[in-house]
Parts: sequence; structure tokens; C-alpha cells
Amino acid sequence: MRNNFSLESNQKLLYLISAFLEVENSSIETKLTEICVLLKKENKAYDWVGFYFSNHKRKTLHLKAFAGIPTDHITIPFGEGICGQVAVSNKNFVVDDVSDQENYIACDINVKSEIVVPILVNQTNIGQIDVDSNTINAFNQKDVLLLEQVNNLVGNYILSNNISINIS
Repeated sequence: MRNNFSLESNQKLLYLISAFLEVENSSIETKLTEICVLLKKENKAYDWVGFYFSNHKRKTLHLKAFAGIPTDHITIPFGEGICGQVAVSNKNFVVDDVSDQENYIACDINVKSEIVVPILVNQTNIGQIDVDSNTINAFNQKDVLLLEQVNNLVGNYILSNNISINIS
């Protein structure tokens, strides 16, 4: 199952995400949660969507917003699992079948594929969006492009509003 996003639907999603980010009197965590809910709702292959943010001092990722089944993996060390590997490589990582990955952290036994895309601000990986699917081969280049655009919006919003993500 591949995604059902078209260029037109992507543009609408990105417009809505921009609008979510501009809502006043709303915390960054609330805005990110709304983005996760929207992405999960609009694509039936997206079973879990979350944003992790980096603590470079401790070399850990911290879950700040998500939509889907709650996970115990609220803190992930750099280098561990798909998310941890992206924290080190600063590159997108698409996994067609998670059972083929040796360095995979299972958040839900039903997950079959995963995509992780970093949020880069001034060439620094400040975090990432993580999407899990209960379908093998759920992601393609359209998903990569969409999630890169989402992260560009999020990263630019954080940078232009001088937002600090609280990582405990």
C-alpha cells in the first residue's frame, strides 16, 4: 500500500500545517500534535506519526508530540533504532520492512515499515518526524518529499520565532 497523497492534497496539507503553526496562544507541542493528527488522518498508511527533538549534549532524542498508539520510547539515544540513526546521519531513512533491520527498536509489534526525516535548521539536526506503518513498503518518494516540506515549515517556524523546545 502506497500513500494516497497527490500534489494537490500535499499542497492542501502544507497550507493547513502552515495555518496550525501560525495559531496564536498555542504551544509548539500543541501545534506539532495537530500536525501529527492531520498527517495520520489524511493517509491511511500512516499508523503513528511523531516528532522527536534532539538534546545534543546528552545525545538523546525526546518525543514531544505524536498521534497513534502511545509508545514507551519517549527518549532514544543517538545511534539506536531508525530515529537514533537519523540523529547521527542527518539523512532521511526509509525502511520498507523493519524486520530486515538489525538496529530497529520495536514500538509496536504491528509496525512493518518506517520513515524518518530530520528537521534541519542552519545545517543542525534539531529533531525529526517519524512515521510508522502497519503495512510493508508503505512509503515512497512522495512521502519523503511531503515530510521534508513539513519539516521545512516546522524548522522555519522554530527558527523565525526563536522557539526553544523544552527537552528534559
